[in-house]
Amino acid sequence: MPIITIRIPEDLRKRMSRVKGINWSEVVRRAISDRIVIEERLKGKDWDVVRKAATETDELRMTLETKYGRCDYDSAETIRRWRDARVWREPS
Repeated sequence: MPIITIRIPEDLRKRMSRVKGINWSEVVRRAISDRIVIEERLKGKDWDVVRKAATETDELRMTLETKYGRCDYDSAETIRRWRDARVWREPS
């Protein structure tokens, strides 16, 4: 297996040494692997389609707010939880 070297601030190294039982190499491998999955997913995006979908979603939201009033429910937390679950899953 190839070896890479990374530099981290001294205070972070000290904090890492205080946490026992962590395989930091595995943590770094996992972080790199997860980032590659994210980048590969972003690479294939048609950003014009994404922008158009966002515009249409905003228009729909404004239409619904005009018709029914503003909703107090904030879906951001739910959306983030599901996105994180999808992003961090092992690739098939």
